[in-house]
Amino acid sequence: MNTLDFSIVIESLPFLWKGLQFSLTLTAFAFAAGLILGTVLALLQHLNVPVLAQIAKAYVALIRSIPLIMVLFWFFFLVPLIAGWMFNDGRPMPIGGMATAFITFTLFEAAYYSEIIRVGLRSVSKGQYEASEALSLSTFHTYRHIVLPQVFRVTSPIILSQTIILFQDTSLVYVLSLTDLVGAASKVAQLNGSLVEMYLTVAVIYLVICSAASQMVAVLRKRTRIVTTR
Repeated sequence: MNTLDFSIVIESLPFLWKGLQFSLTLTAFAFAAGLILGTVLALLQHLNVPVLAQIAKAYVALIRSIPLIMVLFWFFFLVPLIAGWMFNDGRPMPIGGMATAFITFTLFEAAYYSEIIRVGLRSVSKGQYEASEALSLSTFHTYRHIVLPQVFRVTSPIILSQTIILFQDTSLVYVLSLTDLVGAASKVAQLNGSLVEMYLTVAVIYLVICSAASQMVAVLRKRTRIVTTR
């Protein structure tokens, strides 16, 4: 431990901060877009919309059975070929690592958020729907104003837990040559030979952020817990 030199870490803080900003931006985007898409997929299955419900179910099952890194590779290498064949006379249409990361993470997380929301929809009592019908509310307004707010409240701890995993998974963008927090630390470490210092610093950053988010999960669980009385 006496040979460790953390001065290089201090000098590299601006570069690490840029990497962390990218990780947080990707997490926020994939969370917001993935939650919206996941909610749509869950509603399609919950409402049993003809054809679309089966497509949504198959999509969720497929994505949840494939590692994220494989989805990144597929999107990065296959989609340009398919798009080129369809729209560019057979010539590949480059998408780029940045677009691949944001789109792939969104599509991947949507499958997981969909399952969370779908379980939450099943937890809403039948009386809620009957009351909405008695008030002559349309299906849209029933879900918009009554059902979904309850679902998001109940599932918020699980959604946040999945988002923590999403933040950790952003380190996989190294396969696309993008510079996230881990990628930034790796580049500095390779240039200066400070592998232990840089990776230890990154581990502490992940620990602080994920621990804080985990505490938020614990608080949400207490607030959303349903108290039963006998």
